[in-house]
Amino acid sequence: MQRQPLEIQTIYAELLERLAVLEAERAIGHAQGTFTLKTVKGREYYYFQVSDPGGTKRQIYIGKRDSALDSAVSRFDRAREDVAAERTSIDRLVSLLRAGGAATADAPTARVLRALADAGVFHQGAVLVGTHAFAVLGNVLGVRWVGGSMRTQDVDLAAGSHMSVAVPTSASDVPKALAGLEMGFVPVPAFSRSGPSTSFKVRGSSLRVDLLTPARGAETGPVALPSLGASAQALRFLDYVMQDRIAAALIGEGGVQVNVPDPARFALHKLVVAAERPAAMQTKREKDLWQAGQVLEVLFEDRAGDVDAAWAALVAQDQGLVRRVGDSLSGLERVAPEAGAGLRKVMAR
Repeated sequence: MQRQPLEIQTIYAELLERLAVLEAERAIGHAQGTFTLKTVKGREYYYFQVSDPGGTKRQIYIGKRDSALDSAVSRFDRAREDVAAERTSIDRLVSLLRAGGAATADAPTARVLRALADAGVFHQGAVLVGTHAFAVLGNVLGVRWVGGSMRTQDVDLAAGSHMSVAVPTSASDVPKALAGLEMGFVPVPAFSRSGPSTSFKVRGSSLRVDLLTPARGAETGPVALPSLGASAQALRFLDYVMQDRIAAALIGEGGVQVNVPDPARFALHKLVVAAERPAAMQTKREKDLWQAGQVLEVLFEDRAGDVDAAWAALVAQDQGLVRRVGDSLSGLERVAPEAGAGLRKVMAR
């Protein structure tokens, strides 16, 4: 782990602030389309021409031209100019962060996550988990991860089965958003032929998107998420890492605002996942332990109280979580001695 220079941390903070403003002001200026006039029998009518992600164009009837619609179109044009200027500024900050050594996502991953963000998935509460979230958390914490396994083309999204829609006009259809990219995404067949797919994969590539959701009660199979137009694999204890999520900036070809877990909860949940891994998945277990150790080392140096709060929440939620963290503690002490010693003290209080 290496500390990022203060100027890089400052630029990242500015990027996140600008992305937050852009998301908060999501309005017609963000719409992927333009107003157009059509003359029918001597009268003018407004249509809104929409460009879908795949390049398909369609027109939506707005109404007969009048002063009110003229005013609305003028506001749209001004908003579009403001958004374009904001995105230019964001692109500049991203270039500075890339040059300064901040963690970045590869182009295909960034493109997928931007499409999901534009579809409103993160507005509905979806959380980026897995190694991509770990990379993003490095920028959040102002560090660069050194060593260990950092490369993956699996995009893991955790989504609650009961999510509120922050932007009612934005339909979050995950399959449609992925199909619109025209990257070759296809559903991955479920183990059961009658079961719905919870993953989407690019033909001839290792790039895939896995949808996850917290298990409720005894459920273990796919769970339908109507708000996302898809199904997700139910996993135990996932609700713990989805609580207290934070907004963060994913740096790729431009910036994308995503949700990631609270860093302390992310680290403790990694220990839970490591304990769940069977012997045949030893490599992934070591990666879980390493990522947990890296995050905990930073937190114990900078924000030790966050670990205390995350541990207290874990203890209050489920003793099964406590047992699994305990099962992973010796492994954590082996790969990250300082983090292991610090966590053992927290657990003993």
